Amino acid sequence: MNGNSPDSAGDIPIAGTPGTRDRDRAGRARSGRPRDGLGRPLPYGVPGVQRAPEGVVRPPRESLETAQRLLDDGKPFHAHEVLEDAWKSAPDGERELWRGLAQLAVGLTHAARGNRAGAVSLLNRGAASIDPYAGEQVHGMDIGRIVAWSRALAAQLDSEAVAVPVPSLPRLALLSRAEDR
Repeated sequence: MNGNSPDSAGDIPIAGTPGTRDRDRAGRARSGRPRDGLGRPLPYGVPGVQRAPEGVVRPPRESLETAQRLLDDGKPFHAHEVLEDAWKSAPDGERELWRGLAQLAVGLTHAARGNRAGAVSLLNRGAASIDPYAGEQVHGMDIGRIVAWSRALAAQLDSEAVAVPVPSLPRLALLSRAEDR
């Protein structure tokens, strides 16, 4: 099979075949390429960083704990993938919150990659998305603190007053499990 041949279904190239776009059997974009710790694609065949599985529906607390662990491990791109899954599976009243959190993680990814303009844009966009939830304790998060942290970091990056990559990250879940019930 060459890189442009259809798969056994007859019309969709197989994911990971050189020279084709990675698609699943339904035609949705999927990247089978390995990634580095900041989510940058690596050549096929090169070992990459293990990624969080896509499309996993987790309870909100588990999503936050997983994303926080990934942020703490210096993997904001991977945290974004977890938060994106939460966004896609969230009830309507929380979708903007989860989308905003995913945008913040993408902003941190841009900062870690040295892309100040992208970081500033996504940090501000994410802060705007979660700002309507400020003043609330949603799933143990102090949204007001996260908004303030995001906007302050965006302003620092915009003025080049902070080193890239970003040295400190916000805590997403501020309450213990017992306090969150």
